[in-house]
Amino acid sequence: MKRRKTAVWMAAALSVAMLGCSGQEADTADTDPGVRTEAPGDEVSETGSETAKDTAPETGSGADKAQLEDVTVILDYVANTNHTGMYVALDQGYYEEAGLNVRIIEPTQGATATLIAVGKGDFGISYQEDVTVALTSEEPLPIKAIAAIIQHNTSGFATYKDKNINSPKDFEGKTYAGWGGPGEEAVLKAVMTQAGGDFSKLTVVISDGSGFEALRDKADVMWFFEAWDNVKCQLNDFPIQYTPVRDLDERLDYYTPVIIASDKTLEERPDMVRKFLAATEKGYRCAMEDPEGSAKILQKYAPDYSLEMLTMSQEYLASKYMEDSDRWGVMKDEVWDGYTGFMAEYGVIKEAIPAAKCYTNEFLP
Repeated sequence: MKRRKTAVWMAAALSVAMLGCSGQEADTADTDPGVRTEAPGDEVSETGSETAKDTAPETGSGADKAQLEDVTVILDYVANTNHTGMYVALDQGYYEEAGLNVRIIEPTQGATATLIAVGKGDFGISYQEDVTVALTSEEPLPIKAIAAIIQHNTSGFATYKDKNINSPKDFEGKTYAGWGGPGEEAVLKAVMTQAGGDFSKLTVVISDGSGFEALRDKADVMWFFEAWDNVKCQLNDFPIQYTPVRDLDERLDYYTPVIIASDKTLEERPDMVRKFLAATEKGYRCAMEDPEGSAKILQKYAPDYSLEMLTMSQEYLASKYMEDSDRWGVMKDEVWDGYTGFMAEYGVIKEAIPAAKCYTNEFLP
């Protein structure tokens, strides 16, 4: 089912008070985006296990922080434009205004969902797919999704344009390089079968990490994210043929990424959860209103990426965070049920799980 953003709701959404977004821009411009105020390193959790890398510079005095409630966010990967709203909220002081001392860290051991489930962090960045698998495993993890960062799935299959691969049926006899996710092969099998192709004729390997260049001579098909991989290709004049997965099967228009929390956190610290999401929403609204300024803020925390790339990526995502929605973070039963049914049909999970057990909108502002 095709869905399109309208100018009416976007104008209304962005007209909501954006205090601080533009007012702090001058300070950001004077900051060297290539310098971290604190070098990242492996952080030891309260339980003594090294699990994550801190990417956030220290803000505020020790005396000020003593009066704030400590909150730890564990990312799904390195800092990127999916996370911009949180870094804006951190950098612009929205979390501190809410009474929170937020640290954003990268995972270095174990899946984020597992780390959140065992209390290594208060919030994590995950995906609908991983949440569903975690909740339907033999030992289900006590977690829930509490906000969708992006309303639609902005990923798809990419091939090198000169190879003339125009449909999943053309994947026959080709090599797919992926990351080994639980539902990855299921999606490939589904879209190939629906296009009249034979999945058994596709060779599936784990990517060697060489990026889009692998499409030239090491692999034929890869799974790209439009705001990141496609932007890299554009900046490097690397021609690709790209097909969004949501165009191949409407059930593949699932939430990715999402913010998750443990059941314990939701039950014992509901006020903190609401404060965190309210400040985070403010950060994402800033990212929508001012993509360029937000990209400059993000680069302070992700200096390995060029400002040009981050800005292009941010400009693309500005219209995606709340696409077809007048409320940031909100999720719908039909999206969860659609992809859960897909996963059950193709054997990724043994049986479907009700959407209500997977997510909640209760804590959104």
